[in-house]
Amino acid sequence: MSNETSRWAAAIRASSKPAYVALADALAEDIQSGKLAALQRLPTLRSLALALDLNFSTVARGYAEAQQRGLIDSRAGSGSFVRETLRSGPVRRSPPAGLVDMTMNMPPEPRDRALLQRLREGFASLAEADPYAMLRYQEFGGLPEDREAGARWLSRHVPGLDGGRVLVCPGAQGALLALFTLLARAGDSIACEAVTYPGIKGLAAQLGIRLAGLPADDEGIDPEAFGALCAADPPKALYLNPTFNNPTTAVMSQERREAVAEIARRYSVPIVEDDPYARLPRQRSVSLAALAPELTFHVTGFSKCLGAGMRIGYVSLPSARYTARLSAIMRTTTVMAPPPMVRLATRWIDDGTVRAMTLAIREESMARQQLATEVLRKADYFTKPEAFHLWLTVPPAWTRIEFATHLRAHGVGVVVSDTFTVSGTAPESVRVCLGGPADREECRHTLEIIEDAIEQAPAMMSRVM
Repeated sequence: MSNETSRWAAAIRASSKPAYVALADALAEDIQSGKLAALQRLPTLRSLALALDLNFSTVARGYAEAQQRGLIDSRAGSGSFVRETLRSGPVRRSPPAGLVDMTMNMPPEPRDRALLQRLREGFASLAEADPYAMLRYQEFGGLPEDREAGARWLSRHVPGLDGGRVLVCPGAQGALLALFTLLARAGDSIACEAVTYPGIKGLAAQLGIRLAGLPADDEGIDPEAFGALCAADPPKALYLNPTFNNPTTAVMSQERREAVAEIARRYSVPIVEDDPYARLPRQRSVSLAALAPELTFHVTGFSKCLGAGMRIGYVSLPSARYTARLSAIMRTTTVMAPPPMVRLATRWIDDGTVRAMTLAIREESMARQQLATEVLRKADYFTKPEAFHLWLTVPPAWTRIEFATHLRAHGVGVVVSDTFTVSGTAPESVRVCLGGPADREECRHTLEIIEDAIEQAPAMMSRVM
């Protein structure tokens, strides 16, 4: 054990504070006294954990605490080291460490300079628009050129589409609300996966609609269960999240899609195909809108292939006769999509920025999935190479609530399965998101905390707090 680690071990033993805070205090003391020099490299997390007889996540949280106070920095490939110049103001002693939020399923943010420049140019182009045109009411569903742009973007997944069957919406969530309102009334049922996107649970509760959860596996819902439900009590619609299901990452197989489309056609059950991730897989699936065009409302947007702040969505309709009905509902709830954002969406579809951004997000997602493969060696989880979330099975020593609570106490936020479960017992699983503003180094850091929790039993973890 080095002189530094000996001092830190003694300080941690003597302190009444949690071990991670005591470690950050010890670092602060050595930096202020000059025992640690500017730019001096610090021990790796694993070597320090071994030297101090602490678990990895406690040491990682101690380093995060020290970085939060402005004492140290970490760089990918270089490790952690003392800052060359401390941040202005007094050294803080014990603020709460920041939470690495892995709860929101945001796409990763590529740092490609050329792509960032394209985005900046797009935003700058709004200054050239007629400001009053951007401030006026516009036709709901988009101007003809905006609907045609949406049709061009959707056409790879919904063949034969034209602008007359497309509505531009202020985000996909508003479109789903309108579709549920169109297809069902209070007391009616809509079928869906038993573990599914939680946004529709809120919509159904708000509208008084019952959700009938169907069993599913990695290939999608069970067609026999769907057929049995339709034979007994046909639902008013079938909602599906068929590509990179949120949260399970399941992708409906071609066989399942064809079987479900045939059953829906037999019982005249409309399909709401919520497919925001469809453009991320390298291998494209045939959409339900292509298999059952007369029944399927295909919903998508930019939140997963561009950014969550780009609140523009598109609905392709089975026929143009639905345009007026759906427009009336959406006009009541949302009035219209913001004209500046619609203009930007059309520009980025036409100049290829949306496609370029989608490809960059795919590449960055694959890099982060590789990190997960390298770090989560003892974890049992489901995912896909191009997805930016994991569906992680909690180890038997933990419950899902204990596991999520422990991770939050160590600075990592995940979402428990109860949030996604429509029917049956919630599985002992959590969703872990790899995207958002965090860079790869921070992503690796949080995955290491998760892996450390998987390796340890709850009783072993509690001794360091």
